[in-house]
Amino acid sequence: MKQKKSKQYIEILSDFGWKYYFGREENKINLINLLNSLLEGEHVIDDLYYINVEEDGDLVGDRKVVFDLRCVGLSGEQFLVEMQLQNQDFFFDRAITYTSRTISRLAKKGVEGNGYELPPVYFVAVLGFQLDKSNGDKYYYSAKIVDEFDNEVLYDKLSYKMLVLPNFNKPREALPSILDQWMYLLKHSHEMNQLSNYLDKRIFSRIFEIGEVANLTPEEHMAYISSLDRKRDYNNTLAYAKKVAKAAGREEGEEKKSYEVVENLLAAGRFTIAEIADYASVTVGFVEQVRDSLSNKK
Repeated sequence: MKQKKSKQYIEILSDFGWKYYFGREENKINLINLLNSLLEGEHVIDDLYYINVEEDGDLVGDRKVVFDLRCVGLSGEQFLVEMQLQNQDFFFDRAITYTSRTISRLAKKGVEGNGYELPPVYFVAVLGFQLDKSNGDKYYYSAKIVDEFDNEVLYDKLSYKMLVLPNFNKPREALPSILDQWMYLLKHSHEMNQLSNYLDKRIFSRIFEIGEVANLTPEEHMAYISSLDRKRDYNNTLAYAKKVAKAAGREEGEEKKSYEVVENLLAAGRFTIAEIADYASVTVGFVEQVRDSLSNKK
């Protein structure tokens, strides 16, 4: 008797998988369910539609902003949805830049209509790195503009929702909320080959209905494999960088070895300043000095 072959599902945390599950019109129920789990008790999304992910600046020299996903709810509420697995310098600055660009465009419409009322704007991010290493248990951040003295919400139309996957360590037997179930799925989907009982079938059945790799067209399959290759290439380079940094040790001649490690990581061109500082066990300032020194030699 032949053994039944295990099903293979598209990895959610790949560029292809993220847009496949959450960025297609036919699959938008997945994004609606995810957003509603984040906004429970605050707001309910009945439907949404996708809009252009690119936003040009007002001036010729202004930097273009490119979102992962951008959509609008039926009441005009704006959602900027990002997946960022690698640590990034100035991540909060990026979040502020994205929301500011969106708000500035919405404000112009208000001025033209002789009013300044804005719709709610939500920045949602799924992160593969820790925002605060001293707070390793906090996996959900939810921020608004509040008074620093009594935490009173002064403006509730601007929200930042961030899910920190490395900090989520609940077992599958302890997932009381839909948000917890989303966190578990996002972190462990690459290990799963079926919809399990610890996930709410009403919410997650669509993920497993559409997610079989075998259902992809040849073109989609090629795009998916390419997406996985980029992810694995990054992870392999990252693992090697850590190995090199560790081998350098903290022995005599520490600064010289640290300089060499940082130089190699900068040459790889794949890591942020913050990542290099972390892997080489040096300060961000040290990495910047090495970078500037190398630039001056060119």
